[in-house]
Amino acid sequence: MKPTEAARRHAELAAEIRRHDHAYYVEARPLVSDFDYDRLYRELLDLEKAFPDLATPDSPSQRVGGAPLKEFKPVKHSLAMLSLDNTYSQEEVRAFVKRLQKMLPGERLEFTVEPKVDGVAVSLRYESGVFTVGATRGDGTTGDDITANLKTIRSLPLKLEGGLGVPPAPHSPKPEPGSQAPPRKGAARQEDWAAVLEVRGEVFMSKAAFARLNAERAAAGEELYANARNTTAGSLKQLAPSLVAKRPLDVVIYGTGLIEAGGAKLPGAHDQMLQWLRTLGFRTPERVWVCRSEEELIAAINQLDQVRRQFAYETDGAVIKLNDFGQRERAGCTAKAPRWAMAYKYAAERARTRLKAITIQVGRTGALTPVAELEPVSLAGSTISRATLHNEDELRRKDIRVGDLVVIEKAGEVIPAVVEVAKERRTGKEQPFPFPKICPECGSKVTRTIDDAGGGADASGTERPGEGYVVWRCPNPDCPAQVRGRLEHWCARGAMDIEGGGEVLVAQLVKSGLVTDVADLYRLSRAEVAALERMGEKSAQNFLDGIQASKQRDLWRLLFGLGILHVGAGVAKALGRAFPSLDELRTASLEELASVDDVGPVIARSLFQWFNDSRNKALIERLRQAELNFQSALHQPHAAAGPLRGLTLVLTGTLPNLTREQAAARIEAAGGRVSGSVSQKTNYVVAGEQAGSKLDKARSLGVRVIDEAELLRLCRG
Repeated sequence: MKPTEAARRHAELAAEIRRHDHAYYVEARPLVSDFDYDRLYRELLDLEKAFPDLATPDSPSQRVGGAPLKEFKPVKHSLAMLSLDNTYSQEEVRAFVKRLQKMLPGERLEFTVEPKVDGVAVSLRYESGVFTVGATRGDGTTGDDITANLKTIRSLPLKLEGGLGVPPAPHSPKPEPGSQAPPRKGAARQEDWAAVLEVRGEVFMSKAAFARLNAERAAAGEELYANARNTTAGSLKQLAPSLVAKRPLDVVIYGTGLIEAGGAKLPGAHDQMLQWLRTLGFRTPERVWVCRSEEELIAAINQLDQVRRQFAYETDGAVIKLNDFGQRERAGCTAKAPRWAMAYKYAAERARTRLKAITIQVGRTGALTPVAELEPVSLAGSTISRATLHNEDELRRKDIRVGDLVVIEKAGEVIPAVVEVAKERRTGKEQPFPFPKICPECGSKVTRTIDDAGGGADASGTERPGEGYVVWRCPNPDCPAQVRGRLEHWCARGAMDIEGGGEVLVAQLVKSGLVTDVADLYRLSRAEVAALERMGEKSAQNFLDGIQASKQRDLWRLLFGLGILHVGAGVAKALGRAFPSLDELRTASLEELASVDDVGPVIARSLFQWFNDSRNKALIERLRQAELNFQSALHQPHAAAGPLRGLTLVLTGTLPNLTREQAAARIEAAGGRVSGSVSQKTNYVVAGEQAGSKLDKARSLGVRVIDEAELLRLCRG
């Protein structure tokens, strides 16, 4: 193919892929099958491989993230990113309207109401329709250049559609809440683009994506993230864009900054501007109300409160703006905020109660977590008597003391949390909590570590904490709390699947001194177990039968059950595929471990340190003496012959009929291997409903995406 032909075909493919990306990620209405999309993407990648000059910054291939950054450069905003005045009072909303009526006497006022997304504010600059710079708000005048990280967000267009054509002027009818966006226009000529277009928006992580991310961390024995907003902020501060690409981030655009468009006629009102931004390819607020009176404004705020929990992202309020841009200019701004806009914050469902005590919970990784013991109070349909305080930093920042009257709410409407202290109600008897320097379970001296809250590798490949926070850890592996946690994890269904090995029985086994580690389980007698409280002969035998059956579990379950830091089920399976036995795995070098699919330098280091610890070496020998299986049925040379032999598949989303475990079993029975992450070595991604970032990465790499039906056909051969 000649270079001119390649360039023409590349432009066609890029435009079509951008159109499909917008339909899929912004409008949630895919226009083609995954197979057809993958075919287009693979053709584009092949062209760029043959003609490297075609891989321009706005190509759909530039989504995965390039080389790590050395630092974030400052970006001065062309127009300041002002903050909004906040209120929790509808009376203050009415006062806001009256102030504007006095500023603009005799003028007919219209207002818009839209959701206030709980995310991270960003400014995006497009030059001649191509995304060039993205920055954080910073101090409102200068932010950080996070362009490379923002490029990984699939709903953010790298090249705009539609040009300077605008929705019908001068004024559109009042839109219905949730109305559909107008059809998008085709690609414009270069001269039709605004020379400069800056848009402002909010980067967020959806509630479902945040829940998936925390579930993955829990399976790997890692600390959970506190909330989606902080995790989003930590993700955007990564120096390695490839790590950001693994985080399920999204963006919604709600306004504009500087626009240089010559003499082109631009929208004169906010609702028209949002319509125009949609035609350019941006995701905009999904519900916008246009209100022409105080009463309509209050009604819209209340309606938004009724529907906001249905949105994919967290919202904490409503943003109210004058609709007409000319009126905005006449109303002006203060030094910090526009006079023509404000944020109405919804009061979260909260309750006040007395904090009776603070206790310390020790997890299986040794982390000490402060927990508020509360006078029971009803909140969101349930009785709350305990709430997390996260860590010492959080405890000190909020100045929480024993005896305080505290305000609690369900963070993300799930986890009870102490959000503030009623300091005005203090009597002087409240006592600061002295965070223990020794473990409350075993008396060992605790140590301070930095836990990751959105961190990752920096430009040199060194792990950095990102938005890190201090965690106190008990270093004693014999700590009863850690022993209980490790035993419960070992017995769990996803690990060694030992029936009856739950919290109550494990606590008794540890308290009685019968069990100090997982190897001790295999030395228990029926008489010892039956003698425990609430354990009869039959229950004891069922438990021992489960222990006996666990001896035959595959290697990956044993690895996951050991609770090695960062080693979740997916990583354990990857190790089982790479190594035929535990003995070969435990003698592998750091470099050999890091080269395994799904295992990078951080996990490799954790494994290497664990296997070279003398206590763990002794534990492995005791498990060997107990005749546990150390062989991997997943190891590729010994994989079952079948139609998927030699192929790697990744599962994502919810399949219509098969559970994740059932689908993995079908694949492995057909000779294939199941990986926990997508890479160039992946042959297929099996996607169901609510597929996450793995589907995005598959498309970016040109990996073929199939559904459950096609998977079953492949398994049959």
